[in-house]
Amino acid sequence: MLLDTAGLLSCLDRSDKRHQQAASLFRSARYRVTHSYVLAEFIALCRSRKLNAQLAIGFVETLMQDPLTEVLWVDSGLTEQALDLLKSRPDKTYSLCDAVSFVIMRLQGVQEALTTDRHFEQEGFVRLLSP
Repeated sequence: MLLDTAGLLSCLDRSDKRHQQAASLFRSARYRVTHSYVLAEFIALCRSRKLNAQLAIGFVETLMQDPLTEVLWVDSGLTEQALDLLKSRPDKTYSLCDAVSFVIMRLQGVQEALTTDRHFEQEGFVRLLSP
């Protein structure tokens, strides 16, 4: 499953109404993938929600060291593919981070995303958390 920003926030934030579900899905996943844009967006979201910054940073460090989680580093090739996707979807409000996720999911054959973001469903993927 792809780990998206919203899903990671639900895992970390015990006050989130989806925390138990997100944590359970995270633990039971046989394969987890995320990317550097998600990690950057996650830290920013945690800070904007006034969550403990050190806890968020520690969570990211743990993900980066987790043997069950593959963290992909976005390079120019992935960025170009994501920009091409955005250009082909002028009617959508996808972020560049979303587009990179969609490209990665297609390249890796991943169908499920730990997210609340409806954009994943718009692209034909399975959103595992309700909004």
